[in-house]
Amino acid sequence: MTDTAIPAATIVVMRDGRGERPQVLAVTRGRDMAFAGGALAFPGGRIDEADRELAKTFSDPHAAWKLAAIRELIEETGVAVALDPLPSEALVAEAQRRLHQGEEFAELLRQFALSPILDALIPFTRWKPAFTQARIFDTIFFLAEAAEGDWHPRPQPGECESAEWVSAAELLERIDGGTAHAIFPTKRNLERLARFGSIGEARADAAAFPLETITPQVETIDGKQHVTIPGGLGYPVTSEPLATAFRA
Repeated sequence: MTDTAIPAATIVVMRDGRGERPQVLAVTRGRDMAFAGGALAFPGGRIDEADRELAKTFSDPHAAWKLAAIRELIEETGVAVALDPLPSEALVAEAQRRLHQGEEFAELLRQFALSPILDALIPFTRWKPAFTQARIFDTIFFLAEAAEGDWHPRPQPGECESAEWVSAAELLERIDGGTAHAIFPTKRNLERLARFGSIGEARADAAAFPLETITPQVETIDGKQHVTIPGGLGYPVTSEPLATAFRA
């Protein structure tokens, strides 16, 4: 385990009513990105110092993570959740443009008279890999319900090749079929999300398990090396052969 992990936040935005299963907002990361280039993922990113400063005005112990999640969602997809009043798509598009230009999220909230609703983000899981790689993130994943309306994602140039509403089951089918790939934590979370028939079921599942930090380990199972995670934390699949766990 390293003590230089980068604090980060990921947001799983879900919406009901578009099919038999809820849809999630997924992005395909830019192929030139240093971390998980070209992979399917959920919107998110590191906690920056401005997030920490803004978090001081809230009592929520996860305020910095939640604020980063809301900000990164806007930056990467042009979609907003957990803001009061609910902004229009046009206003969010303007906020996205100005965030890309380097304006502070706190200043945009002030100018647009928007207040974050931190309780709308539900802690779902926390992952902190320990494998040797260029960057290691200590990431809290949050659940959030999509705001009213048909939000049309606008992927951030350079960061995301695409952004779309799609069921977790369909994303897993793409990964299994070889038309897409995802890193180990994303696959395990898609498998967990694919079980839910509604956002309410996802919230109940999140409440049923503690927010323990999950650190995958390599173990030998039936003579072969597998990447494993602990059982009892809500995941239907807790191991995968090492040969496929990180294959692009």
